[in-house]
Amino acid sequence: MSLGDEPGYPETGHTRTRLPDDPYGGASRRGGRSSSRSLVTVVGVVVLMMRAIACANCGEGQTNYWAYTTTPNGGGSQPTTSPTSATGTKPVETKNGDIPTGFAHSSQGAQSAAANYAVTLGSTGMFNTDSRHRIVNALYTSAAAGRLQTAMDTAYSASFLSKLGLDANGNAPKGSTFVSRTVPVGTTAEQYADSNAKVSVWYVGLIGMSGTSSTNPVTTTWKTWTFDLQWADGDWKISADTQKDGPAPVPGDDQAAASDQISKAVEQYGGFTYAR
Repeated sequence: MSLGDEPGYPETGHTRTRLPDDPYGGASRRGGRSSSRSLVTVVGVVVLMMRAIACANCGEGQTNYWAYTTTPNGGGSQPTTSPTSATGTKPVETKNGDIPTGFAHSSQGAQSAAANYAVTLGSTGMFNTDSRHRIVNALYTSAAAGRLQTAMDTAYSASFLSKLGLDANGNAPKGSTFVSRTVPVGTTAEQYADSNAKVSVWYVGLIGMSGTSSTNPVTTTWKTWTFDLQWADGDWKISADTQKDGPAPVPGDDQAAASDQISKAVEQYGGFTYAR
């Protein structure tokens, strides 16, 4: 995913973290987080610098936080007055490969697009050259994609991937699972007009290598990803995007899972198509 350093949590004196006896093959969580943070910071700085493409937007913003699910017969969940429930707009039913397409030409559609684009740009597909090119060409305007491709290829170099524990094609070592996921928590349409929109996505990211020999265990990071969108070729396209830290909640008293549990969860649990 497009990554950034996880902000420090406040020292309250009341939060405890229980760890397995030997998490990730003997690597301590504190040491793993420190190493992972440094790698995450590098990715965040490089990728965000590449995506500084100006776009002027205007219009009234609308805010909503949601998760959309469908019933077995394909119908959508009904809207309620709760700010955390889904509205009546149905998720897209068309995809370019595994990338959702055909979002509504509305504020709701722009928010749906931004959430799903954050998921795609936060996936492991960004660490492979061919899939990254396909993703960037599908999600960005043609002008933005043309500017980004070469810069991204330079950023995701073989030496950089090696620092993450990946080979030149973005593959994890045998017996290990590289995890990179973006999980949207909510969106806000900061600006909206018929031809452009500015949408922010609050999300939690998962990043790290799950494996017995990993020194960078999978950790979480909280970010806000802001997309400048343009209506082009019958869909919303990204013309620019930026990220900032947080807001990050205080961590709970959760026991850190062992590497095999994380690997199994990544394989068993698929992602969602999100809709405003």
